Amino acid sequence: MTVFYAQPYDISACGFYFSDMEEYDTKYFKCRNSFGGQVEEFEIQFIDGESIDAQLFEALGIHQGNISNFIDAIDEWEDHEKQALIIAVGECGYDFDITDNDLSVIENVDIYYVDSLRDLAESFVYEGLYGEIPDTLQFYIDYDAIARDLSVDFNEIVIDNTRIVYACS
Repeated sequence: MTVFYAQPYDISACGFYFSDMEEYDTKYFKCRNSFGGQVEEFEIQFIDGESIDAQLFEALGIHQGNISNFIDAIDEWEDHEKQALIIAVGECGYDFDITDNDLSVIENVDIYYVDSLRDLAESFVYEGLYGEIPDTLQFYIDYDAIARDLSVDFNEIVIDNTRIVYACS
């Protein structure tokens, strides 16, 4: 279960924890400052839950206006979609509006589940990206040099304890 905290911008009021929108709405309308006035603006903080959801929360810049969409999305989206979205928005700088729920932005990211750029270089050579290489020459290929070249277009990131190499299109 994912837990959030609504921290009021009004310093004379106390915030509250919530895990779904029903709980948020109930506590929101009960929240009063020390003068008895309704507290209207909150900073939403991610407190507890899956680490991939915490990274997604941070990448998307979730706030009071879109928290309901985020709560729906974390249950709906698959982990690979979350990873791609974290990379697309948080690393590549693509725009994404969670209220639209249009995941087409993740098509702009090439993702490889390898541990390093060297592993990606080896994979590219094995797949024939650099042409047909005879077996006798396989041991003479400088994979570290290829990895350095790949680092111009590719980057590495760790999301939810998974190492990913990616390129922004």
